[in-house]
Amino acid sequence: MALKFVTAEEAASLINDNDNVGFSGFTHAGCPKVVPVALAKRAEEEHAKGNPFKIGMFTGASTGDSLDGNLARAHAIKFRTPYQTNKDLRNAINSGEVKYFDLHLSTMAQDIRYGFFGPVDVAVIEACDVTEDGEIVPTCGVGISPTVARMAKIVIVELNKWNPKEMRGMHDLTELQDPPTRSEIGIHAVRDRIGKDHIKVDPSKIVVVECNTPNEGGGFAPVDEITAKIGENVANFFVKEMAEGRMPKTFLPVQSGVGNIANAVLAAMGDSKEIPDFEVYTEVIQDAVIDLMETGRVKFASGCSLTVSNPCIEKIYKNLPFFKERVVLRPSEISNNPEIVRRLGVIAINTAIEADIFGNVNSTHVMGTKMMNGIGGSGDFTRGAYVSIFVTPSIAKDGKISSFVPMVAHQDHSEHSVKIFISEYGVADLRGKCPKDRAECIIENCVHPDYRPLLREYLARGEKGQTPVNLYDAFAFHEAFMETGNMQNVKWRKEKKA
Repeated sequence: MALKFVTAEEAASLINDNDNVGFSGFTHAGCPKVVPVALAKRAEEEHAKGNPFKIGMFTGASTGDSLDGNLARAHAIKFRTPYQTNKDLRNAINSGEVKYFDLHLSTMAQDIRYGFFGPVDVAVIEACDVTEDGEIVPTCGVGISPTVARMAKIVIVELNKWNPKEMRGMHDLTELQDPPTRSEIGIHAVRDRIGKDHIKVDPSKIVVVECNTPNEGGGFAPVDEITAKIGENVANFFVKEMAEGRMPKTFLPVQSGVGNIANAVLAAMGDSKEIPDFEVYTEVIQDAVIDLMETGRVKFASGCSLTVSNPCIEKIYKNLPFFKERVVLRPSEISNNPEIVRRLGVIAINTAIEADIFGNVNSTHVMGTKMMNGIGGSGDFTRGAYVSIFVTPSIAKDGKISSFVPMVAHQDHSEHSVKIFISEYGVADLRGKCPKDRAECIIENCVHPDYRPLLREYLARGEKGQTPVNLYDAFAFHEAFMETGNMQNVKWRKEKKA
């Protein structure tokens, strides 16, 4: 049957107040761009008439400003999951306007299938190609696209011709089986494929919106002295692990989070002559991976998205045959699946907002209450990793905030999952250590010198027990910052027992 072509405005008119809408993409990569803008305009028009208009939003991860930003500014979001990075949406979440459910990214698609969030009324999928028999080829990000496209009553395909249809063949697309029938996921090596190169849906559900709109991929902050030192410390740790027999000399697949620290870590690994050429099994493939792929240092990369700058994606598109042999893009329930992470022995490298001296990590909340972005995929990889590493500068806000505190104000990853901390000062290896020894190791190796005496004092003031916590003073650093703007101005609440 012939596909139905409509304008972005006509497509937006198919979405109603209180609908649940699933969007393609993972970060800005692969997200629809023109339909969300039209939808935001429609919401503003309905609000001006006094009519309610808000939708529930399911995505793979964060999105571009065209999607999250426009809909947040139009006050068109009632519910959002599982992850976001947009300033305007973040403000709406923290003000209570938008109900936000923070979730491990690997479970998003299956939780939709299980019916935990209600129906999927509409799916909006960015594609580089769509056929009359209902084959949809995503662009540079997958996320939850196979699930929402199959379950939705209406599938709006945003056919973005900025992305070449020759991308077909770069994707490995499937859905997991749901209980009680759930077989092993057949990925035993980073390069293995188990799915198709397209999403197949009933063509009668499809309407197509054509556009030619660039990605929204901005660059990351340049590597500075601190991030470069963190990267160097990570690379040196790997070299030592191989030398001492705790890591195979052939190395293991690597996962890294998003941002300038992750790019600095990958760059340092590429520069190390003692680290062999390696593979990447991750969620987001960043500029540094592509650069290392061109030099041969990265042999292959599996991910959920090409989360790269626009100059980088344009470079990939100009040399697609080269990269299609070395890159595969999968749904997030595959790219982030802890079963595969454990089987492949993935090395997980993620960042923290703060960590405490006993090994617990806060990845999501500022001062315990304000959502930053969300847990993302860090938990998916941390739980199953061969070795789980968290990297962070030792301080923030020109030293007014210590990244290491007596107790995290919000816990996303517990001491039971975190094996290594690395800051610009060094490496804290927590494996096999009791809580007190972990604390001493973190203070000595990762904490900024200005905060070491304060944290040693807190540790000395702790109650006797397996974990020497002092509940009276556990949040003294946070209290000092809220009252004075500087964590160094600590006032302990209770005198130490004699």
